[in-house]
Amino acid sequence: MTIFEERLQRIKSEKQRLTETPNEMLGSGDGFCDRYKFPVLTAAHVPVFWEYDLDPGSNPYFMKRFGINSVFNAGAIKLNSKYLLVVRVEGYDRKSFFAVAESPTGTGGFEFWKYPLDMPETSEPDVNIYDMRLTAHEDGWIYGLFCTERKDPAAVPGNESQAIAQCGIARTRDLRSWQRLPDLKTSSVQQRNVVLHPEFVHGQYAFYTRPQDSFIEAGRGGGIGFGLAQSIENAQVTHETIIDPKKYHTTYESKNGQGPAPIKTRLGWLHLAHGVRQTAAGLRYVLYLFLTDLADPAKVLYKPAGYFLAPEGIERIGDVSNVVFSNGWIADDDGSVFIYYGSSDTRLHVATTSVERLLDYVIHTPPDGLTSAASRNTLTAIIGRNLPFLSPSDVESGTPSDILR
Repeated sequence: MTIFEERLQRIKSEKQRLTETPNEMLGSGDGFCDRYKFPVLTAAHVPVFWEYDLDPGSNPYFMKRFGINSVFNAGAIKLNSKYLLVVRVEGYDRKSFFAVAESPTGTGGFEFWKYPLDMPETSEPDVNIYDMRLTAHEDGWIYGLFCTERKDPAAVPGNESQAIAQCGIARTRDLRSWQRLPDLKTSSVQQRNVVLHPEFVHGQYAFYTRPQDSFIEAGRGGGIGFGLAQSIENAQVTHETIIDPKKYHTTYESKNGQGPAPIKTRLGWLHLAHGVRQTAAGLRYVLYLFLTDLADPAKVLYKPAGYFLAPEGIERIGDVSNVVFSNGWIADDDGSVFIYYGSSDTRLHVATTSVERLLDYVIHTPPDGLTSAASRNTLTAIIGRNLPFLSPSDVESGTPSDILR
């Protein structure tokens, strides 16, 4: 057997095992959602004919000719009974592009479509595109909003990392053929994590934004904004209201941004967002939830303290460590919810829950009191409510029984 034949056979077998191995739900966790043992997509999941030249004459050592570095941060939608992800795929060359993967179950068995997504460009070509949010809008279109990145023309000579990020907009009916629209216009010099609301608000298109002063730092900006645009074909938001500001000494003190489009429920709009804080080891990204009013999506009704989901185990390791990030979830007809989240800019995971579980969590989990004393008082109140339900046997061995009095 030649080197080519041996490597081709081995790699095809490894990829087949990845797609055929059933995913396993992990332990009890915190009750908010159920995590799974295996990522649903990684760089190893991409088709062999993407990375390798399959001609033994021109590739006798069966080397990669187009290496894939990572697969993560996917927009999500269910169409024709299939769970579809528009995934951010990053090559060895650091350029990201979009590709669609589908699954019959939503928790595993994802397979990529034959070709990556062909995203048209505007008159100002994108250098890098990533992190698409999908919105099935009431106007009948499926919209994809994503970050389009271009080098900052004001960068001083030699600075090759200063960029401008803005919101790209495209629309489709089937995720195969896309119409590119002009980028969103706002007053902010940088816009990331922009999401389109699924319904018209006062007859206009509604956007969740995240204005920031520079490519990396939020600066005076930051927080999840809300604004309206009369048109989607030339979308312009002239006024942004910050509905969820960043706050000192929280999990979202440095930056925060909307994740996927909110889910409409009987009690309000459910929002999944990411929060960023600075640590001695660098930035830490977590996910959190809040609920806004059905009639006024800019009005926050409930927001639990702290994070809903944070990186654990292998999720903490990768190209950008200690990060979880979500820009896609699916609310199924039966009320179940599939949350797709990337970990450390490397791989993609799923967590499952339900609309009712999320509503219970977001409404009944106490809000952040923003001080140590307030946190202590919240915990004290919970303990006080729980004591009547305890017996001495509930307390660890050696603890005086009168501790329950």
